[in-house]
Amino acid sequence: MSTSAAATVSASTAPACRWQQAEDDWVLVLSGDWRSPSGTGGLPLQWPLMPGEPRPPARIGFDSTALGGWDAVLASQLWELVGQLRSRGFELRTDGLPTGLRAVLELAAPTSAPAAPALHRGEPQVGRQAGGAVASLPAPSTGPAASPAPGMASQAAITIAFFGEVLLALLRWLRGRAVVPAADVLHQLDQTGPRSLPIVLLTCALLGLMLAYMGGAQLGRIGAQGFLADVVTVGMVRELAGLMTGIILAGRVGSAFAAQLATMQAGEEIDALRVLGVDPIAHLVLPRLLALLLMAPVLIGFGALAGIAAGWPAAVLAYGVTTPEYIQQCLRAITSTHLWIGLFKGMIYVVLVALAGCREGLHAGRSAQAVGAATTAAVVKALVWIVAAACLTTVVFTNLGY
Repeated sequence: MSTSAAATVSASTAPACRWQQAEDDWVLVLSGDWRSPSGTGGLPLQWPLMPGEPRPPARIGFDSTALGGWDAVLASQLWELVGQLRSRGFELRTDGLPTGLRAVLELAAPTSAPAAPALHRGEPQVGRQAGGAVASLPAPSTGPAASPAPGMASQAAITIAFFGEVLLALLRWLRGRAVVPAADVLHQLDQTGPRSLPIVLLTCALLGLMLAYMGGAQLGRIGAQGFLADVVTVGMVRELAGLMTGIILAGRVGSAFAAQLATMQAGEEIDALRVLGVDPIAHLVLPRLLALLLMAPVLIGFGALAGIAAGWPAAVLAYGVTTPEYIQQCLRAITSTHLWIGLFKGMIYVVLVALAGCREGLHAGRSAQAVGAATTAAVVKALVWIVAAACLTTVVFTNLGY
């Protein structure tokens, strides 16, 4: 190709623009190739008339019949030009542009809104949104009737749906289709296990001591102080160790779960996880649930031992039971039935604690007050669920003959 022919081709594909006036309308004619690098830093698209022009055009259109190609260079320049023209109140017609460019420029269009009425006493205030659109803001609520809380039926439906989501996530994890962060499980093990053990030991020991004194007082009326060890052992292993462990974990761990997740909900961190494609149930709930399930047998076992050991001073010092007799009666009273029933009940209580805390945290509001309300509700629900489960399991196992 000769030099003159190459120059002609280069001139024909060079980016160019010009304004044409047709009566009161103006048209921006685009021609050439606006793709990089030919369009880089090319011709700036500017409105030719000065801001003080006495007769602004009625409409501004575009002509892209001679446009060879375009990319982000032309789109960015048109975006800036359209924004300037719209801010000056000009009417634009983009039907002469390619489909892709029209879709980009539609994003720069301001949101249309009806004119705001005049302000009068008692009417809602108005605020200005981005892009210049005026929107009404609702008047502040003046009573509880203005924002009714969800009813008990809807709360129960949310709880049942949450239980189903947890069960499905657990099944997916067992089948290898969901990933539970091992680091989070280890962290929750440390928070729920060793850090909870001292308070569990203390409360179970005090409860065992109290049970020994109360049981000894009643058994002493019929001269059956020798069975005091049986009362303390069966009571702690079968019922009270798991129950007290669940109550302690509800106040210490369940409230922490609710506060942590509610704070994440208020900070939109849980929404961010969903946007990234991460299941909040598998990422946040399952590590806490698995950690409590793993630590529950240890806490319940140590709690039962603490209660039995605390009953020994009362039996020996107050009711004349010898130490060998107390130990022998304790070992005789502990059976496999009492052990698995006590462990089964304790595991149920711990699961309810984890579910109550996570349920309230994930469904909390987005304010500091909502975080406090979720924490309180988690503890209350966990305690109510634990007592209900204890009553139900006791009735069922008693009727079954265990």
